[in-house]
Amino acid sequence: MRRFATICCALTLAAVSSAASAQTKPDAKDMALVGTNDLQGRAAYQPSIHEQNGRWIAYIGHHGGTDADPKPLNSITGQHEFNGTSIVDVTDPQHPKYLAHIPGEEGLYEGGGAQMTRVCNGKELPKGDPKAVYLLRVFGNSAHEIWNTADPAHPVLVSRIDGLKGTHKNFWECDTGIAYLVSGAPGWRVPRMTQIYDLSDPAHPVKIRDFGLPGQQPGAEGPAPIALHGAISTGPKGNRVYFGYGTNDRGLLQIVDRDKLLNGPKEPTDENLRAPEVGRLELSPLNGAHTVLPILDMPIAEFAKDKVGKARNFVVVTDEQILNECQEARQFVWFVDITVEKHPASVATWGVPESPGDFCSRGGRFGTHSSNENMTPIYYKKLMFFAHFNAGLRAVDIRDPYHPREVAHYIPAVTKNTDKRCTKRADGTEHCAVVIQTNNVEVDDRGYIYIVDRANTGMHILSLTGAAREIASFPQR
Repeated sequence: MRRFATICCALTLAAVSSAASAQTKPDAKDMALVGTNDLQGRAAYQPSIHEQNGRWIAYIGHHGGTDADPKPLNSITGQHEFNGTSIVDVTDPQHPKYLAHIPGEEGLYEGGGAQMTRVCNGKELPKGDPKAVYLLRVFGNSAHEIWNTADPAHPVLVSRIDGLKGTHKNFWECDTGIAYLVSGAPGWRVPRMTQIYDLSDPAHPVKIRDFGLPGQQPGAEGPAPIALHGAISTGPKGNRVYFGYGTNDRGLLQIVDRDKLLNGPKEPTDENLRAPEVGRLELSPLNGAHTVLPILDMPIAEFAKDKVGKARNFVVVTDEQILNECQEARQFVWFVDITVEKHPASVATWGVPESPGDFCSRGGRFGTHSSNENMTPIYYKKLMFFAHFNAGLRAVDIRDPYHPREVAHYIPAVTKNTDKRCTKRADGTEHCAVVIQTNNVEVDDRGYIYIVDRANTGMHILSLTGAAREIASFPQR
């Protein structure tokens, strides 16, 4: 069943009352600001919040620079550096401390930087240095890098996988070392597919195989299927990898048997690429699949007395809005029931209503982008957090995935660093606005929520309050 219109109507009270309010001051419901860091005014993408040696460290990937500031100043070194990776100590979330910036690839916007971050402790990895902490990041669109950040203020390069294009939203299993690297490998017919590597010894990466949809591989003919955006694995225990293809069009959720993927025939023929797949869902051509988060073994209160299906498995698919000011189909969140993996079914959709916030007119992108990916028990199966560009951060009660319900939100205020966004409208005029663009979100195992901004506004650390906090399972003090 499709519940987008119904849910949007029910959520109108959660939207801000005017376009101007989000531009000049924060707008919040049951969510409070704990601390901020300006991230040196760099456009931010993926935050990873990692506990290491008694400290909490935030690793933030950045897009490339802007026309106005292609090479921002690193205030620690006094040097102008291409956007890369920020390392921030958030042990005291009220007073985040910027520790280091690792420069990325030269380039503007998505043409440079170092967007993606994943982190594993060396003692978790089967062959890692137990004293090390490893940061896996992309280098612009051309490489994957691993850094030792045991001393987060002084990162050291460990290894590098070169000769690529389109590198993006990776996933790394810390307990096995297996990494699903989004790449554009030589000869492949799409800018992004999957290269699977054994990074259990980060100093010596070992390639396992290339993987993608049939028709993407070298030598294939006909139209190439839509490119990959990212994957999430449940590791050997769950034996599944969930792949999301497409950004804002021709979306595809693919469910893959992990054991067959890693140990099956590696030659990229149509047959071998098809063999590990156990299910797929083709979304509307108007929508994509940016983030695909599994929510497994979910008890459903309504079905408690049913002989079959008391608990269900889901994948929450979040699309990415690309064009400013509603110049394309709206992107939102799909709740997909995968209890019968061969036959996934979308059972609900969710998104912020355009009115009364007037989000289409206030400037920049309006629509979803990403969700949190940390499965901390504090929130897992209870709440999810969605970055919604100019509508800020949204917290959604998912205890009944058939009827998701927004319970809290936070839209930051613009700052002196916030970059403008411009759009050519249908009448030929150009409209520019300095506007919040909440890009990505993550949570830590303490329950803090971290959002970062695409338009250079920095990082905000948040906590739930009121009725929204009561839904979570914070540890007893």
